[in-house]
Amino acid sequence: MALDLLKKKTDAGVGVARDEDAPTPWFQALLGRVGQFWTLGVLIVLIVLFGTISSTMYTQAAWNSTSGYAVEYLILAVGETFVILTGGIDLAVGATMGFSGMAGALVMSNMLAHGGSQGLATILGIVMMLAAGTAIGLVNGLIITKMKIPPFIVTLGTMTAIMGGTDLLNNGGEVTNLTNFMGSLGADTFFGGWLNYPVVVALLVAVVASFVLSRTRFGMRTYSIGSNEIAARRAGIHVDRHLIRVYVISGFLSGVAALMVTANLSSANATTGTANDNLYAIASVIIGGASIFGGRGTILGTFIGTSIIAVLETGLVLANVAPFWQQVAIGAIIVTAVAIDRIRVRAGTD
Repeated sequence: MALDLLKKKTDAGVGVARDEDAPTPWFQALLGRVGQFWTLGVLIVLIVLFGTISSTMYTQAAWNSTSGYAVEYLILAVGETFVILTGGIDLAVGATMGFSGMAGALVMSNMLAHGGSQGLATILGIVMMLAAGTAIGLVNGLIITKMKIPPFIVTLGTMTAIMGGTDLLNNGGEVTNLTNFMGSLGADTFFGGWLNYPVVVALLVAVVASFVLSRTRFGMRTYSIGSNEIAARRAGIHVDRHLIRVYVISGFLSGVAALMVTANLSSANATTGTANDNLYAIASVIIGGASIFGGRGTILGTFIGTSIIAVLETGLVLANVAPFWQQVAIGAIIVTAVAIDRIRVRAGTD
């Protein structure tokens, strides 16, 4: 009996005992070799496919459209990555983005309307966006850790409340009287029009987050909590304090996303963040190879997942496919990604 037990092991996260001497099916073995990079193959296939259907896929206009989608989703998804790695979820990232953008835009608009300077209005407006997002993340973290309520319930509740709060801020109206800086931030381009500041900001956010997760003690603790929270506590990690910081990061990055989206649109409206932003942020992380149960995932994977969604949005439009098929396609990819991940785990490829 003891010998039989030694020949088996329990896969972390799934709890399935597997005989190590049993032959591995060819499909599982293939996934083991491909690893998480199968999503990169999907991205390349999509780019080639849509390029074949429509030659405009490779134009500067299509690139700007794709990168415009990607900026919003990537920044939100980076914050979501931190949360999902701990085994949690933040359903409020999109609503937080919309609320933060509206709050900051109102500060700018009211200051300009009362004779305030462009510079001061810009600074206070940006600070308000970042502070609003951070505050919402802090509230989520405190409720989750201090009241021991599941993240799904907490962030679902705050998402609903924040969406209503965004409407209340300006009676559901739009704010267009923004500072000149906001217009320049969203409109100015360089490298011949192929890049703009929101794209650069999104890439910098991804690079910094990748460094934090892979090279710092904070990142190590994030993975540890998601892998085994009880073991993390026994190892001396202040789990509650760390989780609060993780949700603060998610909220702060929602504020950064609000800044970029407001600059891109040169306006703020109550519908921002109420559509599929939450879904696409979470989908980017899951498609990128992160485990919904926590403990596994990378920013590179999230970047690839975000790129897949952005390419799908642009490509389906160029292919004259009805918009609702975007959700069908993204939903199918999410299910496929999770299914392949489960097969890989059972094969012991992680």
